[in-house]
Amino acid sequence: MIQRYSRPEMADLWHDRTKYRLWLEVELAVCRALAREGRIPRKDWKELEAKVTGLLKKGGVDPVRVDEHEKVTRHDVIAFTTAVAERVGPVSRYIHFGLTSSDVVDTALSLQIRRAGEVLLKDYDRLLAVLKTRAARHRKLATIGRSHGIFAEPTSFGLKFLSWQAEWKRNRARLERALEGLRVGKLSGAVGVNAHWDPAFEERVLASLGLEREEVSTQVIPRDRHAELFSMLAIAGSSIERIAIELRHLQRSEVAEVMEGFSKGQKGSSAMPHKRNPISSENLTGAARLLRSHAQAALENIALWHERDISHSSVERVILPDAMILLDYALHRLTGVLDGLVVNESKVTANLESAGRLSYSGHYLLALVREGATREDAYKWVQECAMESLEGGKDFVSLLKKHGEIKTRLQPKEIDNLASHKHQLRNVDAIYARASGSRRK
Repeated sequence: MIQRYSRPEMADLWHDRTKYRLWLEVELAVCRALAREGRIPRKDWKELEAKVTGLLKKGGVDPVRVDEHEKVTRHDVIAFTTAVAERVGPVSRYIHFGLTSSDVVDTALSLQIRRAGEVLLKDYDRLLAVLKTRAARHRKLATIGRSHGIFAEPTSFGLKFLSWQAEWKRNRARLERALEGLRVGKLSGAVGVNAHWDPAFEERVLASLGLEREEVSTQVIPRDRHAELFSMLAIAGSSIERIAIELRHLQRSEVAEVMEGFSKGQKGSSAMPHKRNPISSENLTGAARLLRSHAQAALENIALWHERDISHSSVERVILPDAMILLDYALHRLTGVLDGLVVNESKVTANLESAGRLSYSGHYLLALVREGATREDAYKWVQECAMESLEGGKDFVSLLKKHGEIKTRLQPKEIDNLASHKHQLRNVDAIYARASGSRRK
């Protein structure tokens, strides 16, 4: 991922130095288990442990040196073990004992993904906190709802944020499930048959790393696990876009109900000094497109030849760091936008008032049905008044009171009462109460 969209904590997790350090941690865990079983002489193990531990404390092997070896070996893991041997000496002969490259690479990758996932979970929690605050702050603010971009019925402005909060709770649960699915490693050898040690040994080593054994592996961990993660990331991207699209709409000049924060010295347009463009929301929409695109590549990685090929490798070298780094960036930016969002409450109210009492048409439809009218007749009568109001600029409620069929079924006071925010939003508090409860909805 380009530096512009990278934040240091997440980007560092995907640096080559971090990758090689994790590879070395996996190698050391295997050697430690071998030493406990007496397969590495005690003297050699003490020297090996001291040197590898010392190397890890210094940050691991130098990626530049690994690159130099890879130019010759044309094999990244052999280049890595060669670089390690240079630093550790003859006892390095026990490193990579009984392992195939993917034993190290896939197991370390699971560790890397889980550490990156912990960063994302913190990002999710910060976003959820802001959404919760916003939902509470705007709970009582009535606004005109829109469907198909057209005025619908009044709603609570806070419900926008409450709905997003509920969605991001689901996203967080999805991420946890996907990360749990990747809490696995494999040390089962070149074709997954545990040719050099039994599954119990493998389980013990992986447990020391905080991982479980892949139940049935080939030379690799099956990629459906990784595809599940990328599917989750894609859904998270679409959830980001859902928010961004709404914010972009609400910032349009003719709506003007919200504004992204605008710092001192910020410029909106190189040609038009008056502009305050929704650049963050637009940026997030673009980020969502990228996150979704990576899911397709991950799905195609599931099908590998026989026990393994490396067609997935080049894909993952790109999409894993890119997706994790980009989502971390996008969540940080989205949280900032929502935290600093300016809600123009007077404009929200003005837009609601401009919709007029037409927005309560559904209440009159049902009231007439309750009074014995057929749904078809009731719809026709209310629509007649609505169209006359829209096309002739007349007051909708006054037309209802004068309509020959409606006035015989509904009293003027009832007609007035149905056209009220209080009646329309009377159940909003119950929605909030249920959304904040622990009971599964």
